[in-house]
Amino acid sequence: MEFATSPPPYVVAGVTVPRVMLQVLLALVPVAAAQVYLFGTGPLRLLAIAGTTALACEALALRLRRRSVPLALSDGSVLVTAALLALAVPPLLPAWLMAFGTAVAVLIGKHAYGGLGQNPFNPAMVGYAVLLVSFPLEMTRWPPSGPEWDAVTGATALDALRTGLRQSFTMEEVRAGIEFGRVGAAGGEWVNLAALAGGLYLLLRRVIRWHIPVAMLAGLAVPAAAAHALDPGGHAGAAFHLASGATMLGAFFIATDPVSAATSDRGRLLFGAGIGLLTWLIRSWGGYPDGVAFAVLLMNLAVPLVDRWTVPRIHGHAPD
Repeated sequence: MEFATSPPPYVVAGVTVPRVMLQVLLALVPVAAAQVYLFGTGPLRLLAIAGTTALACEALALRLRRRSVPLALSDGSVLVTAALLALAVPPLLPAWLMAFGTAVAVLIGKHAYGGLGQNPFNPAMVGYAVLLVSFPLEMTRWPPSGPEWDAVTGATALDALRTGLRQSFTMEEVRAGIEFGRVGAAGGEWVNLAALAGGLYLLLRRVIRWHIPVAMLAGLAVPAAAAHALDPGGHAGAAFHLASGATMLGAFFIATDPVSAATSDRGRLLFGAGIGLLTWLIRSWGGYPDGVAFAVLLMNLAVPLVDRWTVPRIHGHAPD
C-alpha cells in the first residue's frame, strides 16, 4: 500500500511562535505587577507607549519590505521586545524616550537584519543600549520604592554602591542608603524575585532551557562571591548582585532569546557564563551601573565563535 507523504519534517511539536510569545508575555506579568506595586503606574504607561510604538514600527517596516503585515503582527514577537524594554528602563522615563528606544529596537535591532529570526543581537537590548549611551542621566535615575515615588528620583543601588566605594566609603556606610534593601536594591529585590518566578514558569512550560539562566547566574555569582571573600569592604557579595539590577530579567528573558543566543548545550553554558562574568566586570569597573545589556550584546557578537567551538561537526564534513 502506498501512502502520500509531504516533504519533511514530519513531526509537529505544536510549538508555534505566537504560542511561545504568549507564554513569555504571561511570564512577564509578575515583573510588571511588582513594578506597579513599587513605583506606581509609570511602568504601565511605558508598556502602553512601547507596545503602541512597536506595533506601528513593525507595520511600517513590513510595509516597506512588502511583507504581510497582519500575519507578522499576529506572532506577538514585537510585543515581547516592547515589554522587555519597557520593564528594563526607569518608570519615570519620558514618553518620547520610550518611543525612541522602542523604534530603535524594532527598526534597527530587528528589521535592519531581516526581521524575526535574523537578528544577531537582542533587539530590546539594542534599544536599551542606545538609550543608555545617549541619555545616561534619564536612564540611571530610578524612583525610590514607596508612596513618594513620583516626587523624588535617585541613583540605583548599583550606581550608589560603585560611586560610594570609589569615594572611599566603607561597604557598611554605602549600604546604609535608602537605595538598598536587606539583600540587594530596595524594591529591586522584589522585581528580581518576580522575574525569577516568571523564569521558573518558562522553564516548567519548556519555553526556555536551563543552561543559559543557570550559567549566567553562576557566572555572576561566583566571581562576586570570590571578590567579596577576598575584599569584603570593596566588593558586594553574590546575593547583592543576584537581587539587584536586571539580573533575573536578563537571565531568564533576555539572554535566552533563541535567535541571538548560542545553539548547542555546551555553547549555551559558555554563552550564559560569559554574560554573567561580563555583567560583574562592568558593574565593578565599568562606566555604567548595570552591565546586563552590554554583556548580552557582547556575547551576541561572540555567538558565531562560540558555535564554531561547541557545535558538533557533521560527520563527513570538513571544519569551516
